[in-house]
Amino acid sequence: MFKWVCVPLLVCLVGCSQPETLTPERLIPDPSLTEIPKKAPLLPLTEAASQTQAEILAITARDSLRRFARLAETYTGFASNFEGGDHFNHWSLLRRTGVDPLREIEALFEGPYALREIGSEVWYIWPDFAARAPEDLIPERLSFQDRARLLSLVGEEGIALIRQGRAYPGLRTAISRDGRWVYYLHDTGESETSE
Repeated sequence: MFKWVCVPLLVCLVGCSQPETLTPERLIPDPSLTEIPKKAPLLPLTEAASQTQAEILAITARDSLRRFARLAETYTGFASNFEGGDHFNHWSLLRRTGVDPLREIEALFEGPYALREIGSEVWYIWPDFAARAPEDLIPERLSFQDRARLLSLVGEEGIALIRQGRAYPGLRTAISRDGRWVYYLHDTGESETSE
């Protein structure tokens, strides 16, 4: 009997409820959800920084690691490694392990850079990820494209280091606004974020 009483009651409840009508306003998402974030315009390289970059690329085009190292030595305070070792020896070792410093810097210069103020200087840093704070590199905080680019630059091991709070662990270079080649680093150590 209880069963027969519940069925008509259920039918009545289902029949009495009216479907919610969707108005056009309810179908349109809030505009803030569809806005593309605006990025600040990136300042172009200064003439001095552009000349330094062109000088580096002229040497890489000749495929001369020795000239590349000699050029690095002309810049005061230039760093190729955190141990303060000889640039040519460091880069020769990298070449023997399968990393060609000349081809790698060419690839860096093809990608995006970022500006960073370090003390009284402004540096152009390639790739742009190397200028970011570690917490801004966490893949979930990046766009899908940036995530894929970061993974291609540092690999899974690099992503794991970033997740541990480490600064950008990949290959990077910097040129100051006045044209000083500051560093071209392959190993991980204290980065420009801590200077």
